[in-house]
Amino acid sequence: MERITIKSYRARGTRITSAQEVAREELWPKYGIEFGTPINPATIFHNAKEIIAEIGYGMGEATAHIAENSPERGFLAMEVHKPGIGKLITLLEAKRLSNVKLIDGDAHEALMDMIGDHSLDGVHLFFPDPWPKKRHHKRRIVNADFLNLIHQKLKSGGFIHIATDWHPYSEWIAEVFAASNSFTGGVVDRPEWRPRTRFESKGISKDHQVTDFRYFAN
Repeated sequence: MERITIKSYRARGTRITSAQEVAREELWPKYGIEFGTPINPATIFHNAKEIIAEIGYGMGEATAHIAENSPERGFLAMEVHKPGIGKLITLLEAKRLSNVKLIDGDAHEALMDMIGDHSLDGVHLFFPDPWPKKRHHKRRIVNADFLNLIHQKLKSGGFIHIATDWHPYSEWIAEVFAASNSFTGGVVDRPEWRPRTRFESKGISKDHQVTDFRYFAN
């Protein structure tokens, strides 16, 4: 599979609080996985009933909430935003969660180089950057190449759950999946287990329509 060279994320501000920086430096050995290290998720989470990849978790509130309420599941959380990584580590430590491991780096590269094929039960992709301008649509993470990569990493019957608050992007997502023979599914009701984050609430306050999708690997 060819590498995806166009980044689906933008470089955001790197302002990080002292608490987040300390957590990142002191607790990374406890919660982090060295980027580029091939791993067997089933070995890391040997008692987990399901193993989920969280792609782009932002400041980590939703990831920590979901993990706390799903102790039987293991989560591989991928992010490039340093403050978000530090914040999630502080949340994991405060909640004493042991079912989350962090990967600091590009999700495409992590999936290709670190995670074995057919080793994931699911993928969470919550509120990816919609790249609203037409000239930036090529940066949208949901595309045919991404679907092929995710399908390769999911077990048969595994799922990907996507949420977006940008209606044109929801139409894009539906079209990309409709063109694929590798997945079946579509729009679903917002699940109770997915918490409403500050980011989502801000979008709703601007009358953005939130759409949840759930697709299963054929």
